[in-house]
Amino acid sequence: MLVIETKNKLKEVLSKLDDNLSLGLVPTMGALHKGHASLIQKAVNENDRVVVSIFVNPTQFNNKEDLDKYPKTLESDIKLISSISKDIIVFTPAVSEIYTDSVVPKIYDFEGLDKVMEGEFRDDHFNGVGTIVEELLTIIKPTKAYFGEKDFQQLRIIQKLTEIQHIPVEIIGCEIIREDHGLAMSSRNERLSKKIRQKAAFIYKTLQTAKNKFGMENALNVKDWVINEFQKNDEFELEYFDITDVETLTPINNKINNVKYRAFIAVYVEDVRLIDNIALN
Repeated sequence: MLVIETKNKLKEVLSKLDDNLSLGLVPTMGALHKGHASLIQKAVNENDRVVVSIFVNPTQFNNKEDLDKYPKTLESDIKLISSISKDIIVFTPAVSEIYTDSVVPKIYDFEGLDKVMEGEFRDDHFNGVGTIVEELLTIIKPTKAYFGEKDFQQLRIIQKLTEIQHIPVEIIGCEIIREDHGLAMSSRNERLSKKIRQKAAFIYKTLQTAKNKFGMENALNVKDWVINEFQKNDEFELEYFDITDVETLTPINNKINNVKYRAFIAVYVEDVRLIDNIALN
């Protein structure tokens, strides 16, 4: 397995690949878990060669403490990748390699996709995401790039990024991988105590019930019910719960026939911020 730290070396290696080979990209921030492994396995199954990037991107953190606490487990990450395939190229650049002048994000017009939910609570987060993803897509030029649906808003924004920047790549959304009790897998889960990690199943159970209610009630009633459920549980602090249409991510009050909807949630527990979402129809 090849581990590469510089853009120039990566470009050199990729330039030697046959132009007819398909190339998959799985961008990650490390601290890999089974969710990442499923993305990597899918990329391996669907492409001739695969690049996995490991880069904790500073421009998508609006909280320096959160950035400082983000787990860095490069040795075990490489071991997990190697267990999937020895042919994967791993790109592990330093911050100075990606941001050669100053560590600032580019500014994009995502046509409102970035103004709701995560965008409302995390200033410039999606500009930071767009900056690093555009850089990786430009360097690597993959045929397909793989992203998990746990960050569904991010997935939609990356799809919009490739559209507005005219980047010829197929963006593949992959299903959420969950722990046995339902909590969406996340690198942040490692910061939870064992007891709270089990109790955090409450988040997904709430989403499942919200989905059932959405089949019979309007969105406002469902939202009120979710807020009330969290008010009764003092271990979890609800930051937001929204129901939006899938295309524009615009929060809704009432359903329209033949429109797909999704519910999104962000929760604090033990000073750890967890997000999740669920398809409603």
